[in-house]
Amino acid sequence: MRYSQVFSKSSKSHPADAESVNAHYLIQGSFVHQEMAGVYTWLPLGLRTLRKVENIIREEMDAIGGQETRMSSLQPKEAWLKTGRWDDTDILFKIPSQTGKEYALGPSHEEIATPLVQDYLISYKDLPVSVYQIATKFRDELRAKSGVMRGREFGMKDMYSFHTTQDDLDRYYERVKQAYLKVFARCGVDVKVTLASGGIFSKKLSHEFQIITPAGEDLLIACPKCIYAENTEVATKKAGEACPNCGTELIETKGVEAANIFDLGTRYTDDFGFKITDEKGEHLPIVMGCYGIGTTRLVGAIVEASHDDKGIIWPKNVAPFAVHIVVLGSKDEAVQATTNAAADKLYAELMAAGVEVLIDDRTGLSAGEKFADADLLGMPVRVVVSEKSLKNDAFEVKLRSSAEAMMVPVAEGVAQIKALI
Repeated sequence: MRYSQVFSKSSKSHPADAESVNAHYLIQGSFVHQEMAGVYTWLPLGLRTLRKVENIIREEMDAIGGQETRMSSLQPKEAWLKTGRWDDTDILFKIPSQTGKEYALGPSHEEIATPLVQDYLISYKDLPVSVYQIATKFRDELRAKSGVMRGREFGMKDMYSFHTTQDDLDRYYERVKQAYLKVFARCGVDVKVTLASGGIFSKKLSHEFQIITPAGEDLLIACPKCIYAENTEVATKKAGEACPNCGTELIETKGVEAANIFDLGTRYTDDFGFKITDEKGEHLPIVMGCYGIGTTRLVGAIVEASHDDKGIIWPKNVAPFAVHIVVLGSKDEAVQATTNAAADKLYAELMAAGVEVLIDDRTGLSAGEKFADADLLGMPVRVVVSEKSLKNDAFEVKLRSSAEAMMVPVAEGVAQIKALI
């Protein structure tokens, strides 16, 4: 991608009302555009990262037998009346129709997934089954805050599994937990698997996947060494006590909840009369699990966990581009032509080698302005092509996560850049 052709460029000024790091950098870097409180348009650079996060999640859900669907966001009131949540859910957007009916905009999809699977399952032999989607959710938050991490419209992967026994659900619950750890590792962030309340979804305890950051909304008792943590709402441990997993002294810290998993039991299957007949002709109750990852929220949490005072430091698997080529200007037209040609050649060779590249080919900007943009946008590798570097028959190459730059011979440029990423 040529940055000169991207319609949504970064801004020199900070967003005045950005209360969080992710809002600050995602808006200033034109990864997202705020339409109103809690509602964002995802712009070309931001959408590339969001799609990468979604694809990582999709691959890991497919690997544990999840079947992808796309469930309706507009939901019938009748389903919410069956579960008793129509009047009890204060974040529910209720939509009146000119037909006289009312609908809900889905904040979650238990009311759709449960009767959906019920319609297609005939035999106990069809179970277990797990269905998921990556879609948009709507919640009438009283105060949308923390940038893309708490919105009124947001992206989520939600998955629902159905089982004939509690033991089978317990085994699958553990498989999802391990799959989630793979998702976060691939996204370049460390998480704590945190014991928490089931909230409005379940009377049982649940597990949250918390990314440790000072910007977190949740207070945790956590192990600084392993993945163990407890939300202080349900904590049985205190700071200073030994971690039950590894013995390390527990600390109090803050985290951002990026995902959660719940054992729903028969809470929703009972409401819909969802039972299966076994080989003896007996009716089996169906137990159900629910597993969510906020996709747009995760992008924001990555920024909160991986940045400095200059901008974002994207982990390589979710960066919009792996390489950011910065072409510096010259007052000498012949020198500029040579510089542009060298940059275009590197750009073409990297793309031919399967490397995703953003080239800043804009004219009329100083080196300082281009470097500031490169730091703000946060691609893993920055390559400077300039009159100065080419005099030494080299490119200046720098990792975003490092303060040191290196000079790489032009002839070795593609090979060495590929090795870095």
